Amino acid sequence: MRKRFKDLQSRRELFAGVCRYGALGLLVVGAGGIFAKRRRLLGQGRCISSRACAGCEILAQCDLPRALSTKETLIGGDNVGE
Repeated sequence: MRKRFKDLQSRRELFAGVCRYGALGLLVVGAGGIFAKRRRLLGQGRCISSRACAGCEILAQCDLPRALSTKETLIGGDNVGE
């Protein structure tokens, strides 16, 4: 009888497991939401970064008008002052 009692999971272990896997589930759902939002914004032709274009990591691949003008300015194709 004692051996069988030791094999059973305690309430504390059950609660810890529920919390652990619940947190993991929330993390997966949150990451999936972020990924889906990014794909939706790219599909709509909107910027996925709230930062300035010059600091964006995907500036080289971006075809949005703001990014194109930033690329032109950075390359030096717009020499208005000269």
